[in-house]
Amino acid sequence: MLAYTIRRLLMLIPVLIGMSLITFSIIHLIPGNPARVILGDQATATAVANLEEQLGLNEPFLIQYGQYMLGLLQGDLGTSIRTNTAISGDIWPYLAATFELTIFAMVFAVIVGVNAGIISAWKQNSWFDYTAMVIALIGVSMPIFWLGLMQQWVFAQELGWLPAFGRENPRNPIESITHFNLLDALIHGQLDQWWTSFKHLVLPGIALGTIPMAIIARMTRSSMLEVLRSDYIRTIEAKGSSTLSVIYRHGFKNAVIPVLTVVGLQTGTLLGGAILTETIFSWPGIGRYIYEAIGNRDYPVIQSGILVIATMFVFINLIVDLLYSYIDPRIKY
Repeated sequence: MLAYTIRRLLMLIPVLIGMSLITFSIIHLIPGNPARVILGDQATATAVANLEEQLGLNEPFLIQYGQYMLGLLQGDLGTSIRTNTAISGDIWPYLAATFELTIFAMVFAVIVGVNAGIISAWKQNSWFDYTAMVIALIGVSMPIFWLGLMQQWVFAQELGWLPAFGRENPRNPIESITHFNLLDALIHGQLDQWWTSFKHLVLPGIALGTIPMAIIARMTRSSMLEVLRSDYIRTIEAKGSSTLSVIYRHGFKNAVIPVLTVVGLQTGTLLGGAILTETIFSWPGIGRYIYEAIGNRDYPVIQSGILVIATMFVFINLIVDLLYSYIDPRIKY
């Protein structure tokens, strides 16, 4: 297992280098001059040229990329052109907010989707099966922005059960340690603030997790149907094992790998694709951070944000690969 893990980690090196080069290249193709954006349209050509020299924007592309990679190897993501602060210090609170939202959304998606898929396969062609698959189809087809707005209207405006915007109560903010609000509230022993933060998570988390939930439910059903028709399942049933043991212990264990693939891909997708949800619910996540940087032509923030998200996607896939080898030891050979 250790040798397999080391091999997979070594395979990540060229992937990460290629990813950094592509990200750096695409960002520099964005129209507009960052120096001109910072100084304004009334700035003189001399002032713009001086700022370009100060920021290193007048250097050849390969030199700029080399300086960027040298900084990355030292843990430096660069400096924001707009705020003139280190990106490595600014980006973590936004990234933590997106992580918290993504984790909540995926927990919701996995719990609901997996169990709905298992029951649908077990009760194939029943009313539950048809209902669950229709809901899953609607969930895949439903735009996130529409679902988010409907949630705000029903549960926040009409019923008043849940907050519609933000991450916490602005009048009673949580003192940040890890920037994960639920964890920070527990560390401080503030259960009322924990409950407030949890309520802020519910609407955006469900909106973000609806599509993954539907995909996981459909994949789980498909995989479980194939496993439940296997000869070894019929043998286990003939031995008198309980239904729950047959389905969860023997059936789902052998059907979990395709489901795990979907969970890994959807987690990575949510990390980079939560910008609509974060905008609708005013969630201070990495998506909004990058979106605002694009409007300001803040190249270092854009490329660092995209690179961080892409790196997380790669490592999530690595974790999924390692889980494959743990569940099915044949894979690492």
